[in-house]
Amino acid sequence: MSTDTPLSITLAHRPVDRDEVLCLRRARRGDEAALAWIYQRHARALHSLAWRLVGSPQAAEDIVQDAFMRLLGGFTRIDPERPIGPWLRQVVANLAIDRLRRDWRMIEDEGSVLREAPAREPADHAEASGLLRHLTPQARALVWLNQVEGWSHQALGQRFGRSESWSKSIVSRALAQLRDIADHPGTPTHEH
Repeated sequence: MSTDTPLSITLAHRPVDRDEVLCLRRARRGDEAALAWIYQRHARALHSLAWRLVGSPQAAEDIVQDAFMRLLGGFTRIDPERPIGPWLRQVVANLAIDRLRRDWRMIEDEGSVLREAPAREPADHAEASGLLRHLTPQARALVWLNQVEGWSHQALGQRFGRSESWSKSIVSRALAQLRDIADHPGTPTHEH
């Protein structure tokens, strides 16, 4: 990987299909089978996103469950003619950020040092996912949300309660670290 190539992944966005529109309408009326269909369709991708952001499969599962609970409570705010996936991804990202912020506050309150166990990624994840495990949870979340999900530095700074320049700095340093790791495979990585 060259130093002038940004680390990014392009995600394909699919248009709303009629099955999803019908299931969303049915789920709004309390149809449990329709809600189960929506869950089956989106849960794996949402779990993957949450796992990448928080670095824990158990925490990711909790976040996905919370996102679907919000879906149940938020049907009146959701347009059934629009794809539900982007709405769910936004909810998952927000819940993951909230969890990371809460965890960081607890660590700061206890005076502990944040350490990250190496993340275990599912086998079908892209090479970039393997590289991301070398980052701190904070840097991993910022890189993923900026480079893959397309969040602006301004939005990240606001969401994390920091400045736009803070986000730019963290992402820039993390991408440089990832390029160094990719350019020198097999070399011991720096502790984070």
